[in-house]
Amino acid sequence: MRRISILILIIAILLATAWIVRRWVSNSRYRDLVTWSQGSLADREALITVQREACPGAPFILPADGFIGLLYADPRSPYSRWHPHQGIDIFSNTEPGVTAVYAAYDGYITREDGWKSTLIQRVPDDPLNPGTQIWLYYTHMADQDGNDFIEAVFPAGTRELFVKQGTLLGYTGNYNGDSDRQVWVHLHFSIIRDDGNGRYTNELDFNNSIDPSPYLGRALNYQCSTDPQICSASPECHQ
Repeated sequence: MRRISILILIIAILLATAWIVRRWVSNSRYRDLVTWSQGSLADREALITVQREACPGAPFILPADGFIGLLYADPRSPYSRWHPHQGIDIFSNTEPGVTAVYAAYDGYITREDGWKSTLIQRVPDDPLNPGTQIWLYYTHMADQDGNDFIEAVFPAGTRELFVKQGTLLGYTGNYNGDSDRQVWVHLHFSIIRDDGNGRYTNELDFNNSIDPSPYLGRALNYQCSTDPQICSASPECHQ
């Protein structure tokens, strides 16, 4: 009986694995990630989104050229259903320090003391929710050793420096803090809630984040079925 139970368990594991593999193969998002991971430069170039102007009806510009590979509320590794992605990851088809990062909107830039790869931008008046303050978070703008690619005008300790939409902030990198886990060259971009007292909330808490889809005019929520690489007249999904 024990052997039969073990055999049944093995079969169940194999069936579950086959189901997951079939799901990956049938899901264009998984296929695109595999292409990005294993494809040639030309294959990867086909996944790149380049846009200097906002999508029609959307207030923000895409802050970097690249492959929008991990989406908002994305449960895929290194995230999970219990700790989904708080923003979007825009992967660069370049070495660290090459792909430019631009301000997505008008606002006030702060770089806290000790921040090696990160800027945060205060937007006093949310263009989609007037009267509300929000914050835009940009990170991974440094190499693996923490040498930053942030523009010199934003040294550590910068407080409330106003920039216009499209201002060059720095360049994408692959810095991942003290973690031993290496990351691809990319920009992590997220929209963060204000705490009600004029301060940004903890970006690592998903509940403090806002779906960037309507701000960028793209279906950037993982639950949406629309291609995030193209502008959409209805970027929010209602599922």
